[in-house]
Amino acid sequence: FTEADVYQQSFNPQAYLKEFYSMSDDKEGANTLLMQNLRSLHKMFSLDGLKGDTLIDVGCGPTIYQLLSACECFQEIIALDYTDQNRRELEKWLRNEEGAFDWVPVVKYVCELEGDREKWAEKQEKVRKKVKQVLKCDVTKANPTGPVSLPPADCIVSTLCLEGACKDLPTFRSALKNIGTLVKPGGHLVMVTVLGETYYAFNQQVFSCLCLEKHEVEAAVEAAGFEVRLSEAQPYALIDETMDCRGVLALVARR
Repeated sequence: FTEADVYQQSFNPQAYLKEFYSMSDDKEGANTLLMQNLRSLHKMFSLDGLKGDTLIDVGCGPTIYQLLSACECFQEIIALDYTDQNRRELEKWLRNEEGAFDWVPVVKYVCELEGDREKWAEKQEKVRKKVKQVLKCDVTKANPTGPVSLPPADCIVSTLCLEGACKDLPTFRSALKNIGTLVKPGGHLVMVTVLGETYYAFNQQVFSCLCLEKHEVEAAVEAAGFEVRLSEAQPYALIDETMDCRGVLALVARR
């Protein structure tokens, strides 16, 4: 299991982004997975009732793809991640600094799903405006943002986070309870979770992943006090050296 301090010491956000989010022609597997996840997020954030004032992104990493559909539904966004360099990398993009990752191809893809590819610049601006805070979090703690206490949000989104942060199913179940406290009653949880994956790798480094099945994720979500509204698993068939993912689960639940 890859412990938290390994992420803190050696997770390289630039290399991670380049491997999994660059939408370049030689990254067929990563592109397939990314586009599938973007379509799932588009669908989930189009559901009735998925809107409100605040959205908390739990385990954002250095990425913004998970906010591209969400930013149309919420007024302000708080992004949380454990790893300092991930938060710095995200802030670099939010401030539009030199050397920040180029998300334009990804933003254009989401705009296309929404019916207007040309709105990409507007959408980037919207995300930059709406992300109000970028904070440290630890999903294994009862208050994930401690010592800071956040008012409960209308929605939390968590994509590809818990399965990397949790060493076993009990830890995963308890992490869901922990992040569940960040949502107000009646609020929503939106999740994208890889299924059947034991590792992902980039930059000559291997990171562990908790191998999950659909029913285990659903049961954990329910045990955390949520009612599942939508749960769709899509198989993932491409096997390459960067990961051994067998499927991806898109899930929406209401507290």
